Amino acid sequence: MGGTIVISAKAFKAYDIRGIVPEEVNEDLAYRVGRALAWKLKAKKLVVGHDIRLSGPALSKAAVAGMQDGGAAVLDLGQCGTEMMYFATAHLKTDGGMMITASHNPKDYNGMKLVRSGARPISADTGLQDLAKLVAAEDFETRVPKAAERGTYEMVDIVPSYVEHLLSYINVKSLLPLKIVANPGNGGAGPIVKELAKHLPCQFILINDTPDGNFPNGVPNPLLPGNRAATSEAVKKNGADLGIAWDGDFDRCFFFDENGRFIEGYYLVGLFAQYFLQKHPGSKILYDPRLTWNTEEIIARYDGQPVRCKSGHAFIKECMRKQGVLYGGEMSAHHYFRDFSYCDSGMIPWLLLISLISTSGMTLSQMVDARISEYPCSGEINLKVADADAVLERLSSHFRSGIQDRMDGLSVVYDEWRFNLRKSNTEPVVRLNVETRGDKDLLKQKTREMLELIGGEQA
Repeated sequence: MGGTIVISAKAFKAYDIRGIVPEEVNEDLAYRVGRALAWKLKAKKLVVGHDIRLSGPALSKAAVAGMQDGGAAVLDLGQCGTEMMYFATAHLKTDGGMMITASHNPKDYNGMKLVRSGARPISADTGLQDLAKLVAAEDFETRVPKAAERGTYEMVDIVPSYVEHLLSYINVKSLLPLKIVANPGNGGAGPIVKELAKHLPCQFILINDTPDGNFPNGVPNPLLPGNRAATSEAVKKNGADLGIAWDGDFDRCFFFDENGRFIEGYYLVGLFAQYFLQKHPGSKILYDPRLTWNTEEIIARYDGQPVRCKSGHAFIKECMRKQGVLYGGEMSAHHYFRDFSYCDSGMIPWLLLISLISTSGMTLSQMVDARISEYPCSGEINLKVADADAVLERLSSHFRSGIQDRMDGLSVVYDEWRFNLRKSNTEPVVRLNVETRGDKDLLKQKTREMLELIGGEQA
C-alpha cells in the first residue's frame, strides 16, 4: 500500500485480529491480511463487510485491494453485521470471508474476523497464526505473490436473503402484536430490525437506532451495567412487553423483561434449550462451563444430550460441527444455531423469544423467574489483576476440597455452590462467575469471599 509498513503482531488474538487504529490495525495490515487470505485459501471468491466504526470503510477498501491482488473475486456487503458476513459466506458459497469489526471494544479499535468456506472460523489453531507470520514477514511480496490475474469486485445486497432466512425460524402468523423496545446502541442492528419489523405484527419503539461510529451513547455493549439504563427505562416508560439491546456488530442481543429488568444470558440458554428440545426431542445442546446447573437440569428434564465446551466462538463452532449439535449457548449472550452454519446470531434469539412469548401466554419474567430463584448467579464480574495465572493457582489451592475442572479456566464445584474463574483472551482481566442451588444469601457470601481472595480492581 506504499509508505512504511507497520505490522503489529499484537493485533493477532486467539480468535481474530483486534487492536488500536492506526498503531496496531491499519490499511497496510488490512491489505496484507486480504491478500494472504486469498492466497492461503486459494480463494476464487471472498466476501467482505464492515461494521459502523469510522475506520471501517478505509480498512475494507484496503482488504478488498489485497484480496483482488491475491486473485479472488470480491463480493462486498458494505456496512453490515458480523453474522451477515457468516451468512453470505455460506449462502453465496464463497471460499471465505472477512468482517472488519472490533465488536464491543472502544471506538478507537478495529479488527478483522476471518472465516473459510461454510463460515468456519479461522482462529489461532486453525490458521490465524500462520496468516500472522505471512502478514508480518519482511519478504511478504515474495512469500505471498500477486495472482497472474487480478480478481473482480462487486457490491452485493445480502439483506433480502438474510431477512428471509431469519424469518424461517418462526411462524409469523402465530405472533402477538407485542410492544418491543429495540436499542441498537447506535451500532449496526437498526437497519435490520427495521427490515424485520416490516414482516412482524409487533410495535417497535426504537432508541439509539441510527448507526454512528462516534458512539454518541457510549460503546454498544449492554453487558456493561451502565449501558442498560436506557433500554430498561424505555421498557417501563412505554409499558413494553420486552426490551432488546445489541452490541455494535450485533452478533449478541440482550433482553429486558416487561418490568425493565435485565435478564442474564445464562437463563436464556436454558430457555432456548427447552424450546429446541420440545421441537426436536433428544437433540444435542451445547453450553459453556462458566455457569451450568440451570442448563444441565433443563437438558436432562427434556431428554436432551448435554455437550459442554470451552467458551469462545471458534471452539464452540468446531465442537457443534463435530457432534451435530442443534443449538449452543454461552452465558455471555452468544447463541449458535446449526441451521445458521453453526454460527452465532443476535437476530435469531429475539425472534425465537417473541415467538415463545406469543405462543406460551407467559411474560418473559414468568418464563425465567423460577429458574433465577432456583439457580441464582452473580453475573460475570471482571477483575484487573497483576498475574492471572498466579490468581488461578492460588484459588485452586484454596478450594482444593471441591471438585475441580480445568476445561476453561478453573471451575470448582461444591454441593450447594460452584464458581468459574477464567482469563480473558482479549484483555488483562479475569472473569468470575458464581452460582448456587437456590440460596441467594450463600451467593452473596461466596461472591464476596471470592472477590476478597482474587483481589485486583473491577474492570
